[in-house]
Amino acid sequence: MSRTPGAAEPAGVVGVILSVDPDRFADVVEAARRSGLTVTGEQPLIGSLAGTIAADRIPELAGLDGVEAVDRERTYQLPPPDSPLQ
Repeated sequence: MSRTPGAAEPAGVVGVILSVDPDRFADVVEAARRSGLTVTGEQPLIGSLAGTIAADRIPELAGLDGVEAVDRERTYQLPPPDSPLQ
């Protein structure tokens, strides 16, 4: 499934960023995919993995061997440059 950047995720699906053991990166990626993660970005040298998953599957993802942390992606919308809030 491809999506346009900035498009809303399907209901119940959230973006996550995982910190994983860089020495076991490939194995962790495969296990995360089996747990339901749709991988959207990989940075194996620093042990970072991004993707989307159903919110109720995050605990399972966090419990995978080799996963050090799971954080939900956060997005921020700045006001336009001509906004009085600038």
